Amino acid sequence: MQVKISTTLPCSSERAWREIQHINLLLHIAHPLVAFEPVEPNVFPATWSDASYLVQMRVFGFIPFGEQWVAIKLNHEKFELLDDGHSNLIKQWRHKITVQRTSEGCTRYTDTIDIKAGIFTFGVWLFANVFFRHRQRRWRRLICNDFKYR
Repeated sequence: MQVKISTTLPCSSERAWREIQHINLLLHIAHPLVAFEPVEPNVFPATWSDASYLVQMRVFGFIPFGEQWVAIKLNHEKFELLDDGHSNLIKQWRHKITVQRTSEGCTRYTDTIDIKAGIFTFGVWLFANVFFRHRQRRWRRLICNDFKYR
């Protein structure tokens, strides 16, 4: 199943792309619905690179949701980030972030997630719909606060 959600961000696409590459952005916009703790490596780098990261996920910051591989591939020319992740429960979590400049000088930000989780696919799909709307709301609020993280 697929989730595709877009929003307009009141910032330049270059600024949005720079922020996307910082792991602190993920931690900020996912809060408080999901917390990510690094397992392998045991400390997050400051920015994403083309690599795989094993994370422990916690719903609402305290309910264990298991480990997930986050497999990042960056395309700097197209302003795209792909997380081709998976876990024991979620066989495919293919999350693509795209950033496009609008004619008004803002940014069209899109999350596209392809999900395969066997009998749990529909439940994961429902959660992803809520989670990514939350993330985009947090994005817009962060920009309104001049990118001041927590």
